[in-house]
Amino acid sequence: MITRRALVEFCDGLLESPGVHDYCPNGLQVEGCHEIETVVLGVTASLELIEAAVERGAHALLVHHGILWGREPTRITRSFRKRVKALLDSDVNLIAYHLPLDRHLEVGNGAAVAERLGLLEWSPFGLHKGITVGVKGEFQEATTIDDLVERCVSRLGSERPVVFPYGPGRIRRVGIVTGAADKDLPQALTAGLDCFVTGEVSEYVMHFCKEEGISFIGAGHHATERWGVQALGKRLTEQLGIEVEFVDVPNPV
Repeated sequence: MITRRALVEFCDGLLESPGVHDYCPNGLQVEGCHEIETVVLGVTASLELIEAAVERGAHALLVHHGILWGREPTRITRSFRKRVKALLDSDVNLIAYHLPLDRHLEVGNGAAVAERLGLLEWSPFGLHKGITVGVKGEFQEATTIDDLVERCVSRLGSERPVVFPYGPGRIRRVGIVTGAADKDLPQALTAGLDCFVTGEVSEYVMHFCKEEGISFIGAGHHATERWGVQALGKRLTEQLGIEVEFVDVPNPV
């Protein structure tokens, strides 16, 4: 068992979250009980995930996407009210880490995806808001775009990857920025990468890839961001002795 404050301080320290300019507050978003023994992990603090945490008797819900983004309504109504009420009624702490969990080179989303895809010696990549939020790495032996797509499906759980295979026939150097980061594609080109992997895709991407000669895989926002929180949860168990459980709420996006 650990206190709420100790848990948040551990995560803040590991992820180096204080001072990160983000779209949301990182760390504790909704205060619940003081002592924590069990934690449910997930990607997005939807009502379904919150209710799953309550059903499991969790003392905290640790996610990548919290409920505070600076764009929530000024009134606590509708779906926002339901999420807040479910947390407060059950005394469950909501803890969220966004960009700090994307960028960490050991437990971050980018690093976890790189490891699952088989990349080696990854390093920081993808400058955003003054910090790097992804990774780039190389395969020991170059592969094909078809093989890399198959890895996204089998190892990440990508349901309907969007693929633009306009790069080199053999792929060795790959950049990864998880989630909705197709705007970072030009950085992959500048870095001399063969392929860029992210979650979502915008209309301009196909034309850019075709004209610039780089491959692109939109592997799914949810599929690329399921992994960091699980790696973080493993650290919590190993170093703090906290019981954790990852609850996946599937999302095709």
